[in-house]
Amino acid sequence: MEKKKALYAGTFDPFTNGHLDIVQRAIKIFDELTILVAVSPTKKPFMSTESRLEVLAKLFAHESKVKVDSWNGLVVDYAKKNNIGSIVRGLRPTGDFEIEFQMASMNRKINHDCDTVFLMTSEKLYYISSSLVKEVYNHQGDITSFVPPLVLDEMKKIKS
Repeated sequence: MEKKKALYAGTFDPFTNGHLDIVQRAIKIFDELTILVAVSPTKKPFMSTESRLEVLAKLFAHESKVKVDSWNGLVVDYAKKNNIGSIVRGLRPTGDFEIEFQMASMNRKINHDCDTVFLMTSEKLYYISSSLVKEVYNHQGDITSFVPPLVLDEMKKIKS
């Protein structure tokens, strides 16, 4: 039987507890999940691609279903190249639906063999976003309840 493979793509700058929640739930559905660090030429990341990959590899070292990679092209092209049939996306009740629906429709048009699976964010985590976490952190706010400890440790290395 062929593995049900999915990918979860994002800049993950930084990877938050909201992202972690989506990963933990997705691996209950899929046999293999690739966490794909999307490299955007227009974004200036707080954390380098390498540091994000390193943190994610450490964070999921114990989880045999999770692979970590990066990509600077279209996510659907990565999916096609790696025989991945599903893209996992988290949906928050903060206006995500319209843009996510548009992106899923475009991805399906480009690669009709790849479907998008939406997981609703946990009611305890829906307000967390990477951009808000960075803002709180840059103003010396406490972000310990928003990111995994490994991520916070890496962020502290960068800032110091």
